[in-house]
Amino acid sequence: MKFSTRAIHAGQEADPATGATIVPIYQTSTYTQDAVGVHKGFDYSRTVNPTRVALEKQLASLENAAFGCAFASGMAATAATLNVLSSGDHVVVTEDLYGGTYRLFSRVLSRYGLDFTYVDMRDLAAVKAAIRPNTRMIWIETPTNPLLNLADIAAIAALRSGDGRIVVAVDNTFASPYFQQPLALGADVVVHSTTKYIGGHSDVVGGAVLTNDARIHDTVKFHQNAVGGVPGPQDAWLTMRGAKTLALRMREHERNAQAVAEFLEAHHDVARVFYPGLRSHPQYELAKRQMSGFGGMVSFVLNGPAGRAIDFANRLRYFSLAESLGGVESLICLPARMTHGAIPQDERERRGVDDSLLRLSVGIEDIEDLIGDLQQALAATPAAVAAR
Repeated sequence: MKFSTRAIHAGQEADPATGATIVPIYQTSTYTQDAVGVHKGFDYSRTVNPTRVALEKQLASLENAAFGCAFASGMAATAATLNVLSSGDHVVVTEDLYGGTYRLFSRVLSRYGLDFTYVDMRDLAAVKAAIRPNTRMIWIETPTNPLLNLADIAAIAALRSGDGRIVVAVDNTFASPYFQQPLALGADVVVHSTTKYIGGHSDVVGGAVLTNDARIHDTVKFHQNAVGGVPGPQDAWLTMRGAKTLALRMREHERNAQAVAEFLEAHHDVARVFYPGLRSHPQYELAKRQMSGFGGMVSFVLNGPAGRAIDFANRLRYFSLAESLGGVESLICLPARMTHGAIPQDERERRGVDDSLLRLSVGIEDIEDLIGDLQQALAATPAAVAAR
């Protein structure tokens, strides 16, 4: 089956009890057993639920993975992935990454004896130099949040030199499985915040861990049950419904994002645009080789003082000022004040995330309306006026 077909059919056979075409919401916490330990594969919904099982099969199929585990949030999925490690293990991490991931690594998991080294993964030599004898994971975010930097997944996976103890995990949230397939490039684990493009409608929070490695899956599955950060059946159903249209939506997100990026790059009031689909992006060739599309996220910096960014964001009509991304509606945020606020200011600014940086999640509205919205906000906040 091709991608769009799998999104609609994988794990979603007609309900055996009623013939319902759409997987039902099994809103139950427990299941009646014929005898102790004798049941139909379900005993307690923290451990397993039919709606969640359908979602896990669907998402695994989209990443061409053998195994999938769904979680109540992307952070729960990230935490479960790190549970394959033990105290004393070392992790090499993408330097430019989501603020919530940084917070989990630096303020929670480091207290339990995990050690993290942050490197610019555009520099393969720096990644190789960061690997230690006790390195057990390389955590890749590509494209990165919010600067849209890319990491060469295949090249980084090859740095392990056959050391099977090092797990390569990729946060694939920005690209989605439609535009990037990390497992095929040598990664061992793929992590998603399904809240974003997979759910796609800003109405449900979730996460997922996908892998072809049975050992990794067994460990993640164990912690999924033991810790209990699982989605309820309603959340699983909403995510599954959203994923059915992922291919359609991603094509529209990309088309609109490309147009927005080109408009911004050509505008005299814009200092810099970050989008891997622009030929000016330093990793444009890698993006073409590693991804089948460039995604719906665009970041940029306006000319003028940093305070202009806030004024500009407040003047937009169709881009809502909000956290998150990946929904059908367009959003704008100031990462330094919002999504990346957990990172210390000096660290943020060293990585290029300051008060002048704006991040767009370009939705699937009519592109003329989106460009018009950006035009009116730019005209209302010219750099010359903002500087006074």
